[in-house]
Amino acid sequence: MFEDFTAHRINTGSLNIACVTSGTGEPVLLLHGFPQTMAIWARIAPALVARGYCVVCADLRGYGASDKPPAETGLMNYGFRAMARDQVMLMQALGHSHFHVIGHDRGARTAHRMALDYPDTVKSVTLMDIVPTVVMLKDLRHEVAKNYWHWFFLSQPAPFPERVIQTDADFFFENCLFGWGAAGPEDFDPIQLEAYRAAWRDPETISGFCNDYRATLTVDLVDDLADEGRLIEAPVLVLYGDSGVMARLYDLPATWNARCSRLTSSPISGGHFFPDSQPDEVIEHVTRFLLNYPFA
Repeated sequence: MFEDFTAHRINTGSLNIACVTSGTGEPVLLLHGFPQTMAIWARIAPALVARGYCVVCADLRGYGASDKPPAETGLMNYGFRAMARDQVMLMQALGHSHFHVIGHDRGARTAHRMALDYPDTVKSVTLMDIVPTVVMLKDLRHEVAKNYWHWFFLSQPAPFPERVIQTDADFFFENCLFGWGAAGPEDFDPIQLEAYRAAWRDPETISGFCNDYRATLTVDLVDDLADEGRLIEAPVLVLYGDSGVMARLYDLPATWNARCSRLTSSPISGGHFFPDSQPDEVIEHVTRFLLNYPFA
C-alpha cells in the first residue's frame, strides 16, 4: 500500500501522529474512521495525487500507528476538538497553513469540528456518511440506538468493553465491518483488511477506540451543543451510502443544509464503507468538488 508515499511520525506538541504523504499542489488531508486506519485511503489517495494534489493520509490519535495516550479526567484528550487540533498541527508541521479535509465516519466528525474551530484554515470539507453528533444524541430514537449500539457499548467505563473485545477482536470488529450497511468481505481489499486487523488486535488501539466513543457521549456532546447554531463557512461535500443505515435513518442533505453555508451532497453506491467498496466513485465525486473550490 501507499507506494510512492513517504511515511512520517510527526510530533504535534503532545503526541506523535502517523501519516503518509505524496504529491504536489493543493494539500488534501484524508482522515479515516472506526474501526479502521489510514489504509482506507490506499486506493483513493494515489488517484488524488495523480490529479495534482498534495495528499496527506493520517491516523487519528488512539488509532493505527498514532500515539494512544491514557484518557485524561473528563476525556478532553479524546474529544474531536483534540483530534482536530492534532491534525491541524500535523499539517502545519508539514508546511500547510491551509488545506482541504476529507473524512469518513470518525474522521468526518473530526473534520466537522475542525471546520468549526479553524474556519480560516479549512478551505473545503468532505464529510462521508455522518450526520452531526448532536443530531444523533440530542433526540435519540430507538432505531438509531439499535443500529449504533456500538456507541453505547464502547463508551462504557474501562475496562469492561476492552476486556470483552480482546477475547476475540477479529470477530468483534469484522462484525462491525461486515454487519453494517450491506458490506461483506468481498467489498474490502485483502491488503487493506489485513492492515485493519493488525491495528485492532493491539490492546492499546482497542482502548483508543473506547476512549474516542467515551468522549463522544461527554465532551463532544457538550462542545456540539454549544456550537449547535453555527454554520460551516467552508464549502461542504456530503457523501453517503445509498443502501446504508445512515441514509435509512436520516435525510442527510436536509440535515446538513441547515448547518452549511455552501453544500453539495450525493449518494454513493453501497453502505457505510463505500470508500472501501466504491473507491472510483468516491474519487470522481471528490475530484469534481475540489475542482469547484480551488485555492484563491
